[in-house]
Amino acid sequence: MPKIAIIEDDQAISQMYRFKFEAENYDVETAENGRLGLELVQKFKPDIILLDLMMPEMTGDEMLIAMRGTPWGKNIKVIILTNKGEQEIPDSVKSQGVSAVILKADMTPRQVAELVKNQLAAK
Repeated sequence: MPKIAIIEDDQAISQMYRFKFEAENYDVETAENGRLGLELVQKFKPDIILLDLMMPEMTGDEMLIAMRGTPWGKNIKVIILTNKGEQEIPDSVKSQGVSAVILKADMTPRQVAELVKNQLAAK
């Protein structure tokens, strides 16, 4: 069963994706900020992460950079889930090997699930 971590501070969005992925037989864990997300990812070892950028305590870009600096986090697939346009995503994030950038308002949960499935198939 593929494992997905959803690191998102908006509980409604986080739960919506949790339900969608659990219905498609993913093992799902969530965290509400980058600090908790970093701890979760180290323990849970997901196959892929949906990562929001704008979060309290530790932002998604700070979490991503910290995670990429570890042996356990350097190769995990990451999809950025944001309300920012791609041109607003800092180069420091793009240089960390993200698989895709999703504008939350532009994709349905079904489309996001399809993108995740395709990313996992592209191992």
